[in-house]
Amino acid sequence: MDSEDAELVEGIRSGSEPAFNLMIDRHQQAVRGFLRRLLGNAADADDIAQETFVAAWREIHRYRGSARLRSWLCAIAWRKAKGAQRAWMRRRTREMSFHADTAPDLAPLSSSEDRFAVQQALLSLPIQQRAAVVLCLAEGFSHAEAADALGYPLGTVKSHITRGKAQLLRALGDPLGQDTVKEAEGD
Repeated sequence: MDSEDAELVEGIRSGSEPAFNLMIDRHQQAVRGFLRRLLGNAADADDIAQETFVAAWREIHRYRGSARLRSWLCAIAWRKAKGAQRAWMRRRTREMSFHADTAPDLAPLSSSEDRFAVQQALLSLPIQQRAAVVLCLAEGFSHAEAADALGYPLGTVKSHITRGKAQLLRALGDPLGQDTVKEAEGD
C-alpha cells in the first residue's frame, strides 16, 4: 500500500469524511470502469460502485494493507456484482416462468457496431472470465492484482484471461481465437 492510501485508510478509520471522499475521488474511476465493463450496464455499474464505497466505509477496519487499496475496493465490487448477478438471475427465472409465452427478445441497438460487438462478446463470457479479462485488459491490473481482487489463485486468473481472450476473438470472428482456445484447453 502506498503512503497516500495508508494515510487515507487511517483517516477513514478515524471517521474522517474528507479522507473517505478523497479515497472515492482517487479510486472511483477504476471501480466504475471495472464494473461497467463487467456488467455491460452503466446504471447498474454505478449503483454497485456506490454500494462498494458504502461497504468500504463500513468495512475499512478489515483492510489489512496486504493488497493495494484499489485491489481491495475492486474485490468488494466483485462480490457486490456477483451478488447482484445472482439476484438478477433469480428474478429473471421467476419472471420467465411467469411470462413464458410473452414478449419477444429485443436486442439492444448501438450506433457503433464494433463497440456493440465487443460488449456482446464480453457479456458472453462466464462472469469469472469476464472479471479477469476486464481487470487485466481494460483496467490495467496485473495478473497478481486481479487475483487479489477476485480472490482466485494466480493460475486461475491467468487461465481465465487466456480462455476469455480466445473466446472473445472467436466471438468477434478472429480465426486465431480457434487456435488459442485449443491451446488453452490443452493446458
